[in-house]
Amino acid sequence: MITSKKIRLRKKSLADAVDNYAWLTDLELTQLDAAPLLNATFAQYLSVYREELSYPSSKRCTFAVDTAEGKHVGNCSYYDINEKKKEVQLGIMIGNRNYWDKGYGTETVTTLLSHIFQETDLNRVYLKTLVSNIRAQRCFQKCGFAFCGHLDRDGYHFVLMEIHRKQWVEQ
Repeated sequence: MITSKKIRLRKKSLADAVDNYAWLTDLELTQLDAAPLLNATFAQYLSVYREELSYPSSKRCTFAVDTAEGKHVGNCSYYDINEKKKEVQLGIMIGNRNYWDKGYGTETVTTLLSHIFQETDLNRVYLKTLVSNIRAQRCFQKCGFAFCGHLDRDGYHFVLMEIHRKQWVEQ
């Protein structure tokens, strides 16, 4: 478990499936993430989710985001780990709207960055977010990410952002 003042990052569990399913079937949340709306039944989703928990990928580290009091409010991960280039992609979703605009996203990103730069030898963390997702862009900038490009994929327009170990240490 990785802790900070407001949040705890912990290993995902089977108990998280209910929240995750709700977030993946929420049109607004999927649109913010440029992801397709999940159209599987909960039973189908649970089967896949259980398997993912049992056989995690070596190229992905995924965490549940809990408040300091233990309420599951989102998920975060770093993935596409490239040991040769020493870089990784970051993703986050605060799925519980009651925790939006209260600093939970920023605290999650900074806590995850601390973990990455202190516990791995990765030197660059990058991400993409929709051009229209200004809230996310502000959060990432507050955490030290800088704009580094644009990407058009599957009809979506993304902003690319990055932070390097050196920049993180200097903060």
